[in-house]
Amino acid sequence: MKASVSKNDVALTATRHWVERFVIGLGLCPFAHHELMRDRVRFHVCEARSALDLIPVLEAELERISTDGDIGTTLLIHPRALTAFDAYLDFLEIADQMVTGMGLEGIIQIASFHPDYQFEGTTADDVSNMTNRSPYPMLHLIREADITRAVENHPDIEGIPAANIARLRVMGREAIKTLIGPV
Repeated sequence: MKASVSKNDVALTATRHWVERFVIGLGLCPFAHHELMRDRVRFHVCEARSALDLIPVLEAELERISTDGDIGTTLLIHPRALTAFDAYLDFLEIADQMVTGMGLEGIIQIASFHPDYQFEGTTADDVSNMTNRSPYPMLHLIREADITRAVENHPDIEGIPAANIARLRVMGREAIKTLIGPV
């Protein structure tokens, strides 16, 4: 008898694959490999189906990362909530307000990844958008102290985004899809 695979299992597997093959494999985040190898990345797939459902989950994850020193970063994956990019962008404002309201400003930062991510001023098919496209909508919770340490130890932190975009432009959309599948 074949075991059924839940949507959460699929989302977790796809996200891990994306982190390993795309983010780390292409060196898009020079700090991710170290954190993954030290088992400091928390992958949490939630059942939230709306922004309202996601709020308590985000609150719990913010509390967890702020108090658990073994977690350096959390990928809060929400495959059923905020699937429309505009709704996701609206929620980022709420998420930032939560960070402030919980007294975590300067302690935790939220980075954004979404399957339909589009930087302002780009077209939807611009390959530069791929730097922030993920298999599922997610909020990336990061300890600011870890960011500060990484920045202090990196020779060209400000050059990372431009280098990533240049790398992806050279690769092209088809090569990226071959590497990680449709994102």
